[in-house]
Amino acid sequence: MRLSNRNKTSVYSFINTLLIMFLAAGTGAYFLEESRIKILGKESLLLIAVPLFLILLFYLNGRQIFEYDSEGEALHFRNRNVIPFLQKPLSDEFPKYKLLKFEVIKVFFMKRLYITISSKNNRTIMLKYEISYLTKKELTDLRLSLNKVVKTNKEKSVNR
Repeated sequence: MRLSNRNKTSVYSFINTLLIMFLAAGTGAYFLEESRIKILGKESLLLIAVPLFLILLFYLNGRQIFEYDSEGEALHFRNRNVIPFLQKPLSDEFPKYKLLKFEVIKVFFMKRLYITISSKNNRTIMLKYEISYLTKKELTDLRLSLNKVVKTNKEKSVNR
C-alpha cells in the first residue's frame, strides 16, 4: 500500500508564505502604531504575537509531508518539511519482518507515529515520524496496513 500527502505540498507552502506575510505586515503595523498612530496602546503587541504564535504552531506540529510504501518485501517511510533547510528529512527502509509494533500518539493537535523494529544482536530500535498533517482516512489506512504487517509477523514467529 502506498500512502502520501505529497500532493498537498503547494497548500502547505502557501500557508507558510501567508503566515510569514502576516508576520511581516504585523511587524510593520506595530512599528507604524508605535511611532505615528498610537491608537491601540499595549494591545499593539498582538500585531506581532498572533502571527508569531501561528508560525510556531505550524512548525511545532511537525514535518508536513509523510510518505509510506509497503509494497514488496520492505517498508519505506519518508517524512520531510516543506522548507528543506528547516529540518533534516527522515527516510527509513527496512524489511517487513523487522517490524515488531507501532503506536500512534495524539497530543492535542499533534500526532506522532512510533515504529519499533528489531535490529542485529536482538535489540530494538524506535523510529519516530510526525503525522499531524494526515487526514483521518489516511491515518486509518496507515494503521490497517501496519496492523496487517504486525499480525503477519506474529503469525510467522509463532509457527517457527
